[in-house]
Amino acid sequence: MTKSPVGTPDKPNKKSTPKLRDGVMKRGTTWSYVIRAKDPETGESKPKWVGGFATEEAAKAARDEARVNARRGEYVDRNEITVSEYLDDWIEDHAMEIKPGTLEDYRITIRLYIKPHIGRTKLQAVRPSTITKLYRDLLAKGGRGGKPLAVSTVVHTHAILRRAFRDAVEVHEYLSSSPVDKAKRPRGEWREPGMIWTPAQLRTFLTLARSHRLFAFFHLAAYTGARRGELLNLRWPDVDLGGKQITIKGSTGVVDGEHIEGTTKSGRTRVVTIDDGTVAVLQKHKEAQDVEKLRSGESWKGEENGHVFTTGWGGAIYPTTVTALLGKFIKAHNEPEDKNQAPTDRLPYARLHDLRHIHATTLLLANVPVHVVAARLGHADPAITLRVYAHVIRSAETAAADVFAHALRHIADKE
Repeated sequence: MTKSPVGTPDKPNKKSTPKLRDGVMKRGTTWSYVIRAKDPETGESKPKWVGGFATEEAAKAARDEARVNARRGEYVDRNEITVSEYLDDWIEDHAMEIKPGTLEDYRITIRLYIKPHIGRTKLQAVRPSTITKLYRDLLAKGGRGGKPLAVSTVVHTHAILRRAFRDAVEVHEYLSSSPVDKAKRPRGEWREPGMIWTPAQLRTFLTLARSHRLFAFFHLAAYTGARRGELLNLRWPDVDLGGKQITIKGSTGVVDGEHIEGTTKSGRTRVVTIDDGTVAVLQKHKEAQDVEKLRSGESWKGEENGHVFTTGWGGAIYPTTVTALLGKFIKAHNEPEDKNQAPTDRLPYARLHDLRHIHATTLLLANVPVHVVAARLGHADPAITLRVYAHVIRSAETAAADVFAHALRHIADKE
């Protein structure tokens, strides 16, 4: 009797059974691994299958990591939650800790730059290479219309992912370690805040703003270093003209066209002293506001003992209003209508936030202690001030060397 050829009806082919090799096996088009891990509730050792890897190498790498974690008792059971689902839950939990404006910024970043790229990926399938590729894709074509995304935006996206994935490890225990911490990210370009204007140029600007009804806002920003949102949130009961100080309790911003009030950036209330000239500026501003209130009558929108800075009818001021106003003052000075009277002292264009930097830089160059400057700026830790204004402090250190040498020479001359 002759043997039937392979594949004839007498002896049909059998599908080859997938083979498990050192805990790794191909199932369909993807690879899986299996390890034994202790059940935290019963203490029994049970096999744990994990699948969905595109290559055998990826499955082996995940298997090795899982084995190490299992030996340490840190193995995290497989969870089917996706990155998109996790971030939706995370942002709701995180809403209790951050200001409304920051929360909205997080939501926009997640929606535009994270979900479209890795939102459908299983949270526990994310590897450092996944995050690195995300950053690479964003830099290449992550912007509007497929244009490159700014490095600063990618760095900001990294900061949000780092916080979210660390919570996935420490709070939710979905992961044993964060892949974001091991990913390669672009380095942001650090621009040291400095003296955008000299003291003389600052005086020129304040002279330009003096005739405007919001002059006191710019004066107070320059003389206290307070943030824009903090000043727009300032109320008259928090201004002590007799004691020459203001108390900064919170900040205000705009989200979806609605004014939202929250805490300061550090979450702390601080008291900032003011000089006699600033007291006079605020007193004059209060008198002008009282006139506006009297003129408006019942149409006045501000509450009793309300905001220090309002519209002419008592309404809340949009943050972009004061930001744009600064630019208008500078442009009017640099580009006067009468071209024959163009100023010789042109002002460099600056941001409203630069008034804060000018305040800090001026104090540090005048040898005011770092911890005092930090308290005025509302930095939670003087180390922040040291890091941000390191270049100014280095300049002061050079001067300190000359002061020391001069002091020794003076002593030697006396002897």
